[in-house]
Amino acid sequence: MSVLPSGLSPKVIKVFQDVGVLLSRYTSGKIPKAFKIIPNLSNWEEILYITEPEKWTPHAVYQATRLFVSNLNNRLAQRFLALVLLPAFRADIRNNRRLHFAHFQALKKATYKAGAFYKGILIPLCSSGTCTLREAVILSSVIKRASIPVLHSAAALLRLAELPYCGTTSFFMRVLLDKKYALPYRVVDAMVDHFISFQREERQLPVVWHQALLCFVQRYKSEIREEDKDVLRALCKRQHHYLVSAEVIRELDAAARASRGSGGATNGVDNNTNSNNHNSQQVESVVGKHVLEDPRDLAPIILMDD
Repeated sequence: MSVLPSGLSPKVIKVFQDVGVLLSRYTSGKIPKAFKIIPNLSNWEEILYITEPEKWTPHAVYQATRLFVSNLNNRLAQRFLALVLLPAFRADIRNNRRLHFAHFQALKKATYKAGAFYKGILIPLCSSGTCTLREAVILSSVIKRASIPVLHSAAALLRLAELPYCGTTSFFMRVLLDKKYALPYRVVDAMVDHFISFQREERQLPVVWHQALLCFVQRYKSEIREEDKDVLRALCKRQHHYLVSAEVIRELDAAARASRGSGGATNGVDNNTNSNNHNSQQVESVVGKHVLEDPRDLAPIILMDD
């Protein structure tokens, strides 16, 4: 049995242990009233520990996420997501090779506090260095479906660009870039620096890295400085993909006269001519349709199991 927190009445401990037993087999219905008061307690983490969250059912995790995200501030909600929802999410995928629908709903509910979601779920997962391809794909689908404010997503992109690279991180970058936010110049420059840092990389990078680069150039080519475009062209020759790299160079060349500071740039999503819109459709076909990759072919240095 796990060590219980000291300084609590045996009656209090017994009450919340019983709550934990109920949550370990909960599927539907009302949540115990004793559980609903936990977010209002100053020592809520200790009380939550008594209920043994690792034994909760997915339905209980969803109800708890609704309760805590609604009643805690961003900092404390981040703690709950990191301590309860993230381990439940990873354990479910590890044990069942898929994610329970209730856990998926809990992740969607967590995005209502976007800062807490990024700091409590996404960043710790990427920082761990053990994020699997399956986890990245599933969590990316949650982010893709959620409506998240630009400032929180921009901060998340900035943090992802600064982390030590893991191939699955490119899934999250591509999804955030594909939301077509009007990103601050600082974030655009950080993304440029992130991609340029692979200029001397010896290993073969996965297709999703090239797709993330293409998505970035496609969405923000008018915000990239001209000197950075020259470096990105050189990068495409060093890190070459037979389908994607040519499209990246074509996008850079198409916006040669619309660089930051040239008078033709806009902050965020660029406004192209009809011919560029036609080219963008071709690019989308390359990114989403023609570039296929078997996850089993990814380099083992990038995909790591727990």
